Amino acid sequence: MEPVVLDPLPFSVDSAWLRDKLRLDHRPGLADELGALLAQAQQIARPRAAYRLSFIEDRGPDWVVVEGVRFSSRILSVNLQETQRVFAYACTAGLELEDWGWAQPDILHQYYVTAISEAALYSARRALGVHLREQYAIEQASEMNPGSLADWPLPEQAHLFRLLGDTEAMIGVQLLDTYLMRPVKTVSGLLFTTQDSYVNCRLCPREVCPNRRADYDPTLFERKYQAAGGNGRVP
Repeated sequence: MEPVVLDPLPFSVDSAWLRDKLRLDHRPGLADELGALLAQAQQIARPRAAYRLSFIEDRGPDWVVVEGVRFSSRILSVNLQETQRVFAYACTAGLELEDWGWAQPDILHQYYVTAISEAALYSARRALGVHLREQYAIEQASEMNPGSLADWPLPEQAHLFRLLGDTEAMIGVQLLDTYLMRPVKTVSGLLFTTQDSYVNCRLCPREVCPNRRADYDPTLFERKYQAAGGNGRVP
């Protein structure tokens, strides 16, 4: 299927939540500055996303082929055992917010705009999820993101973007030579239907992570993903 572009996506940020995150509830002067920046951002922001419904053509113990594109990952292969379709996607807060943030002369304001941009990306991802659930009658979905685990490293971004198509033309997202993305506040991955919820964090032993969504499970890899005769290496 051809890629689908969602442009723009809703940008909805709870200002009270943002003030609390930045610990400004008892600093009215700074909270007012944040509020003024948020009001500007809501006029400037253009979050958007592109996704492509694709089908698995072949698979092995540590790889899958999706529409002619091969992805190498033991964990991904196991996670996709019970499905035949995936949604490749890229979702971004947009270059508009990024350029506006860098143009701020005040370093503190740049910091606030970074937090606002993160909130814009979260809002966009949530809207993309709602769209996919409603459009394709998805009851429960999980996702994997290149670079989140050693088992599916960042260079796999190249294959994901090959599957997606010209994201720069569609939504202004560029894949750099380092396999990072611009705008910075962009996320990409493969979303798939699951019976059991999967979260990358359960396989990640990193102790300090501001984006952790679930506790690390030190036995999960061995229980579910280790191949017969494997060495038990944590991904």
